[in-house]
Amino acid sequence: MAPPRNRRPGFSRRIQFGLFIGYVIAIVGTVLALGVALVSRLDPQGFGLLRSAAIDVSAPVSAAGRSVVSGAGSIRDGIGGYFFAASRNKTLTAELDVARRKLIEARAVKLENRRLRRMLHLHDLEPGFITTARLIGSTASSTRRLATMAAGSHQGIRPGQPVRAVDGLVGRVFETGAFASRILLLTDGESTVPVKLLRNGTPALVRGRGDGMLTVHALLPGGAPFRKGDVVITSGTGGIYPPDIPVAIITYPTGDRATAWPLANPGALDFAIVLSPYEPKLSSRGAATP
Repeated sequence: MAPPRNRRPGFSRRIQFGLFIGYVIAIVGTVLALGVALVSRLDPQGFGLLRSAAIDVSAPVSAAGRSVVSGAGSIRDGIGGYFFAASRNKTLTAELDVARRKLIEARAVKLENRRLRRMLHLHDLEPGFITTARLIGSTASSTRRLATMAAGSHQGIRPGQPVRAVDGLVGRVFETGAFASRILLLTDGESTVPVKLLRNGTPALVRGRGDGMLTVHALLPGGAPFRKGDVVITSGTGGIYPPDIPVAIITYPTGDRATAWPLANPGALDFAIVLSPYEPKLSSRGAATP
């Protein structure tokens, strides 16, 4: 036999008690809602006090909930930061490397511009200027100290012409082609240049050693004319090299000889200036004067 459709739950006290509580809550909620509506209509000031009290009561609950949400967000950010720290660090490192390279390039461009401005100024001052050309190679490790210049006879270069840079004397033209030249460097063993001390004009002779250094010989006998840090310049004696071009700095004086370091390093030069050979002027007595 089929059970009836309207079966009453009166056989279970638990169900009956649940229904009763539900009805009571519904009735109490309705009464409270009507009461609040009447209070808001009849006593707005009292209703405002009730709202203020409700705000005070709900504030701690809201604060606690916000703290929970903030804490959860911090934990989430911390976990995310932990897992993504490596990738972020890699990105920042790459950006730092790019910035460092750009800074180095900017400094290099600044130094190059300064060097070029000095060379242009030197070009204006040198009366025997022939041309400016790039040094495209040098023998820094062999016994012969030679350099190759990207200019030749078509640019007016001839053997025997002196070559200098902004910092000082480089050497002289050894042999030429149509579009390139070979430069005998100051440090070559066959290079000899008449010089004088900038400090007091004492005459001397600079010879190449073939190892990148120079030897300075005093021409006046006796004494110890050289001091560490002395600068020697060309004297113009004998021609070829114009006077007053910086040549070297004394690093180790020993009596009437000294070891010196060339001021113009061919291995670090980009451009050099080719000059006409210097011809000393003859005085009224027929003596050559620099």
